[in-house]
Amino acid sequence: MNPLERLVERAEQLMQRIESVLPQALQAPADWSVAIAWRYRKRANGCGVLEPVRHVGAMELSDLQNIDGQKDKIARNTAQFVQGRTANNVLLTGARGTGKSSLIRACLHAYAPQGLRLIEVDKVDLTDLPDIVDVVAGRAEKFIIYCDDLSFEEGEPGYKAMKSILDGSVSAATPNVLVYATSNRRHLLPEYMTDNLSTQKGDNGEIHPGEVVEEKISLSERFGLWVSFYPFSQDEYLRVVAQWLSSMGLSPAAIEAARPEALIWALERGSRSGRVAQQFARDYAGRDNHKPAAVQPIADVDGLADGAEI
Repeated sequence: MNPLERLVERAEQLMQRIESVLPQALQAPADWSVAIAWRYRKRANGCGVLEPVRHVGAMELSDLQNIDGQKDKIARNTAQFVQGRTANNVLLTGARGTGKSSLIRACLHAYAPQGLRLIEVDKVDLTDLPDIVDVVAGRAEKFIIYCDDLSFEEGEPGYKAMKSILDGSVSAATPNVLVYATSNRRHLLPEYMTDNLSTQKGDNGEIHPGEVVEEKISLSERFGLWVSFYPFSQDEYLRVVAQWLSSMGLSPAAIEAARPEALIWALERGSRSGRVAQQFARDYAGRDNHKPAAVQPIADVDGLADGAEI
């Protein structure tokens, strides 16, 4: 090999190395059938990829207690979506640990055989939503873009990207994509007493403070369906505890005996919720003095996000 050929070869190797660290356009997965849920992740070089989520325990709709009204709304909207009829983007808000995320996962498990798929996107990656939508737009499946625990501080770039995807871009809405988001904030942005100024000039120099309020609620209003969740009563909390202990194999007598400790557990945590009930059940059922008769785990399904919330 002469010197010129060696120079060309080294130049090509250098170009390949440079190209490998430059941001690349988002590529569709080679095989969509390997999972029913995917995570969007950014690599160190700035390239985004869709990673399959393979091993997750799925939640059945029948496993969710005390939220029948919320279940009916979300299940009806999701059924309309997978059947090709009109449906809304959904914002689930309210008390922590009451089943917001679990309800979305349960719907995925229920409607996956009909072609429903889920893509989980972190808040920091919302600016890439247009790329994700472009990748799935031509697919036959129906995709839920899932954003868990969504909230923004003023000025975050993902806020504008989410608004455009929901409603407001010059492009038409993609018929096989909906956004389902959970949040503890109904309007997704922090709100202050100064936002209620009725004067023509705010204390911080804002000429029209009312327009600031309009901007803050404009994102949440682009979700067509709002579903609210509320803290559990004591009886509702104990009902969920009993369901979890039963699924872990404890006898009815052992479940009844666990009630006082379950109440103390909730008192120490300062919350009665499905998540707290699950945590107590794990602790109580795992003690040496309990011998489960027959463990009945919740069925697994490929493709849900780890750590399902109850």
